[in-house]
Amino acid sequence: MDERLIAMAGGSDRLHEEKSGSVGRDFLFLIWLLAGVVPFLPFALDTSPWDAVRMQVPGNQGNWWHILVGAPFFLAYPVIWLRLRSLLPKEPLATRARRILWGAVAFSIGSTIAVETPFLLHLAGTSAWQRLAILGLGLGILLCSGTVLFLRRRRISIMDACLAGLSTAYLANAALCLVVYSGATGSVWSHSGWMVSMVIFWPILAELLWLLLKNKEM
Repeated sequence: MDERLIAMAGGSDRLHEEKSGSVGRDFLFLIWLLAGVVPFLPFALDTSPWDAVRMQVPGNQGNWWHILVGAPFFLAYPVIWLRLRSLLPKEPLATRARRILWGAVAFSIGSTIAVETPFLLHLAGTSAWQRLAILGLGLGILLCSGTVLFLRRRRISIMDACLAGLSTAYLANAALCLVVYSGATGSVWSHSGWMVSMVIFWPILAELLWLLLKNKEM
């Protein structure tokens, strides 16, 4: 009798964990859907990341900097694809798909480093606190996440590694933009993308930490 009660309690606990996990996945899927809208929302001065990659910037001032800043926002779409894919029957992620995903991650990280270099060399004309925030958040996220991924490369699943890599590249660029455009003026709509990004930044960061540290061996 006691054994059956214990088994029932264990089953109840597992069901509760599965429901909690499902709610968490649904919430994060919603967060990434919002991230998928951000590329088409104005981030500052009525200019969206989509405008930036097309160099459609006010005053015809678009250049390579805007392309490198705008492109990483589109990493939301491969993340959404991976999350939708996880709902289908389990199949290994094809090698070609992994290479494409990691190629996108590498391009985004390279773009963020290139954009942050002027801040590192004190050439961007920003204040000391902005420079510290940009370098601390952007490069800090890249270095910390990259180090953990490397150390745990044999203990993390392929899917989790891809999600962590994409999230890392996305967050590093988002942190840069959130700091640089924090003082942008204009109507609420003119920087609605900034406001949405500020909201979704923290859940994505929390998920990244969970992906990096879950199942950690004691």
